[in-house]
Amino acid sequence: MALVTLGINHRTAPVELRERIAFTPERMGEAFAELRAASGATEAAILSTCNRTELYLAGDDDCAPAVLRWLAGFHDLEPADLEQALYVHRDGDAVQHVMRVAAGLDSMVLGEPQILGQLKDAYALARENGASGSFLSRLFEQTFSVAKRIRTQTAIGENPVSVAYAAVTMAHHIFADMSRNKALLIGAGKTMELVARHLSDAGVKDFLVANRTLERAQALAGAHGGEGILLSEIPDHLGDVDIIIASTASPMPVLGKGAVERALKKRKHRPYFMVDIAVPRDIEPEVASLADVYLYTVDDLRQVIEENIRSREGAAREAENLVSAGVQDFLNQLRALDAVSTLKQFRQRAEILRDTETEKALRTLRNGGDPETVLRSLARGLTNKLLHEPSVQVRKATTEGRPEVTEWLRELHQLDVLEADESTTPEKL
Repeated sequence: MALVTLGINHRTAPVELRERIAFTPERMGEAFAELRAASGATEAAILSTCNRTELYLAGDDDCAPAVLRWLAGFHDLEPADLEQALYVHRDGDAVQHVMRVAAGLDSMVLGEPQILGQLKDAYALARENGASGSFLSRLFEQTFSVAKRIRTQTAIGENPVSVAYAAVTMAHHIFADMSRNKALLIGAGKTMELVARHLSDAGVKDFLVANRTLERAQALAGAHGGEGILLSEIPDHLGDVDIIIASTASPMPVLGKGAVERALKKRKHRPYFMVDIAVPRDIEPEVASLADVYLYTVDDLRQVIEENIRSREGAAREAENLVSAGVQDFLNQLRALDAVSTLKQFRQRAEILRDTETEKALRTLRNGGDPETVLRSLARGLTNKLLHEPSVQVRKATTEGRPEVTEWLRELHQLDVLEADESTTPEKL
């Protein structure tokens, strides 16, 4: 079975394109059904984050053109809009890619840990939708095992560097003493938990957390002595905050230019620092045109992140070695499974021949045949039938200039070993 991975990420596509092909949770069930029908894949999984959208498919290795057309159509794009940004990996390269993704080696932030959790969620979602079978299950389980080994055996996860950390680091460029500033976090997911932790470590004491679900907002805010509010209440609090960091799963912006303009008048143009981590974006891009607003997206964090990558480069080399070993181990497992299937078929065929010849011999015995003659005939008939087709194929391969088939036959039956044993028997010494 072929494995194909297709996708775009922060290296191949700008945030404007990434947000257009991001999958919302509400459409995942529909996406799985359409994707498998369009591609002919027997198994599928979809990973959609702020930095990448990737499809993992088991089945036909020629499915890429059909998947490109489907992906573009699903998101109301033309295939040409995606072609330049799309990458395709097959078989061993696809296995290596998914393992590098899980280990954080393909992330904007080298070694960032969130992607492993996101990949596990993608696998769980594929299983919930009946899209993942034995092949992808084996792939993901091996991938998670390799990622865990990398986390425990290398230093790639030390001194965590993440998009959340980079966002807070950039805030220092605007506010030297962040203990005087109030932060508004829009969203209450795992990324925002990291943001809140880094802001707290940076000295921020006054928090607001806005979320679609008030309970989640209050839980995150309460952990840092802050207040939880609903998304609809954001305009009432904009004038009081200095730092705004947003990361929700909303398909549309939750903070618009008009609301920020009104808040700026109340603030007497005290500056805002904003980071929009979400894809699709939570803050209207037009907000960046306002004076006294410093708005950044995930792509703008690249420089801060790259400065923090260098300390992890040695660990990354170790991690790449572990990925290579993991890929080889997985491919070996697949080959072993193929061998088991072939051996099962070979044994079944031999057993059919055995039963046929045995039944023939029993009929002869029941009809009064000589037991010794019947036994010799059984052995001769079984030997001839077992060796006939292999003998025909070996002669054919030799005629076609494929001598390796003869070598494989000698290796399979250890003919060289047998000849060596015979040459050392007492009669020949």
